[in-house]
Amino acid sequence: MKEQRQFDAFNATSLYCPKCKAAMPVIERLLLILPDGELYEYKCRRCGTSLGERKVTKKPEPLLVR
Repeated sequence: MKEQRQFDAFNATSLYCPKCKAAMPVIERLLLILPDGELYEYKCRRCGTSLGERKVTKKPEPLLVR
């Protein structure tokens, strides 16, 4: 039986900021485009402190044989 996936990816809307000392809304910013995916950074919307990163991996492209 095939496993049912409930979630494919999570995006943070708020994270704890040590400078603001509270959970704050975040801005997700693309940092790098890598061969195997993309790297995003979460920044506090109020003070701009970096609060974390998220890597989104893309599925490998199928190999075409001619």
